[in-house]
Amino acid sequence: MANDLDDIDTRILHELQRDGRLSHQDLSARVGLSPSPCARRIRRLEAEGYITGYSARIDETRLGFGFSVFVSVRLDRQVDDRLGTFERNVSRCPEIVDCWLMTGSFDYLLRVAVRDLDEFERFLTGRLTRFDGVASLESSIPIRRVKYQSARLD
Repeated sequence: MANDLDDIDTRILHELQRDGRLSHQDLSARVGLSPSPCARRIRRLEAEGYITGYSARIDETRLGFGFSVFVSVRLDRQVDDRLGTFERNVSRCPEIVDCWLMTGSFDYLLRVAVRDLDEFERFLTGRLTRFDGVASLESSIPIRRVKYQSARLD
């Protein structure tokens, strides 16, 4: 944990990561502070960038997108214009829910969320392979998620 966070700040972050909808009253009870100082700490953690936003975890399966595929992408050249073009293309694809620029033998790692294997094949052959600069792709299908945590806190 960062040096300027104390134990109460850390507990606040843990509790908000578990449930970002906690009221200040409930959160303050869980971390052992009264509501006003707890609210001040939350505002400080937000202002200093420790808390970057709040969101709901969405069950993609319930929405019909229960099939994920990890795709490793190698570009033909690792130059700024090629990277920028690829990233702009990625941003236009709702199927791509996560994209990381990587070190190693591949340039990008994508997580693609689709309805089924047929939809993935259509996305792969109809869009992803047609992005300028894509030299090769390697797909991996996950069996099950073993762990999920939105951020490391300690």
